[in-house]
Order: sequence, then structure tokens, then C-alpha cells
Amino acid sequence: MRAILTSRKIGVRLGRLFTGLFGYGIAIALMIRANIGASPWDVFGQGAARTLGISFGASTIAISALVLLLWIPLRQRPGFGTISNAVLVGIFADLGLSVLPAASGLPMQVLSFAAGLALLAVATALYIGAGLGPGPRDGLMTGLVRVTGWRVWVVRTGIELSVVAAGWALGGVAGAGTVAFAAAVGPLTQLALRLLGVRLESRERPAAVSAAA
Repeated sequence: MRAILTSRKIGVRLGRLFTGLFGYGIAIALMIRANIGASPWDVFGQGAARTLGISFGASTIAISALVLLLWIPLRQRPGFGTISNAVLVGIFADLGLSVLPAASGLPMQVLSFAAGLALLAVATALYIGAGLGPGPRDGLMTGLVRVTGWRVWVVRTGIELSVVAAGWALGGVAGAGTVAFAAAVGPLTQLALRLLGVRLESRERPAAVSAAA
């Protein structure tokens, strides 16, 4: 899969990349501070952090490295944006957690979580739209979309549901927010991609398909 860009200027693309990664990290922090259930990947991150005795950000970076190993059978190629994502999202998430207070009261908890979820969808579209390589988790998503031919939201939702089960088994905290995230992140990401003018197209050529057949 490849992003169809609205700009080919490297400065604009780098701006999108780093803005998206920063927004992604802050979005994670907002949802965790809501205290109504972390996102599926963050449930996994929390469980791994507790198991390994490391910070949430360090756990996120370690998980990104493991996810990149799953790119091998999907024949996904990492780019500059991929490596940047693997390193920076965890750092920005720890930064957000260090400055954002826990939400107090159900209305503020819901607002914090909803803001984080919306920001994450926009951030995802931004760094995918930079065309410098998707993040480890989204590269897994786009790789599976390319291989299976399924819609983005179907693949993304399936991944999120699988990850939360593993995270819960490791001791991560799941809740109503986790369910809401798993159900809504796929459609929201697809909407954000459309609104920001980012389309995903397959790179496969007819000749390659014929040879494989």
C-alpha cells in the first residue's frame, strides 16, 4: 500500500510526520489519563510494562520493535517514518503522561478519552499521509489490507480486539473505553484519511499477480 499525497515537498511531509507522531503520543496519554480503560495497544503496553518493570513509553517502544518483526512475512518495508514512529511515540506518550493530570469525574473522563481517540485518528492519517513509511502498528494494518483485500476498518478493528486480549492476560487495564476504542478507531481512521486527502493504493502489478498465480 502507498499513500497518495497532497504535497511532495519534503518539508511539508516531515512536518506531517512529526506532528502526527507528537499528536499520537499525546492522544495515548489523554486516553490513559481518562481512567475508563486504555486503548487495546495500550492495554498491551501497560501489561508488558508491569510484567517487565519498565515505563509505559519504554514498553511501547519494545512492542513496536516486536511488531516490526511481523512485517517480514507481509513483505512490508520500513521507512524513515516507521523508525521515527517506533522510537518517538513512546517518548511523547511518557511526556504527555508526565504533564497531563488524571481526569476527575465521569464527564471529564469521557471528554478526555473522546479527545484522545479523535486526536489519534487524525494523527494516524497525518503520518501515513507523510508517505515516509507507516508506523509499526499501522504498517501491520496496511500490510494486512494489501494481502487480504479487506477494508481498513475491518482489519484495524480485528487487530485491536486481538491485542486487548493479550494485554488483559498480561495485567493491563481494560474497560468501557477499551471497547469504545476497538469499535470506533477503524471508522474514525478511515474518515480521517478521507478528510485529509490520503488514499491507500496497492503497489502490486498485474504481472506480479500472474506470476504468483
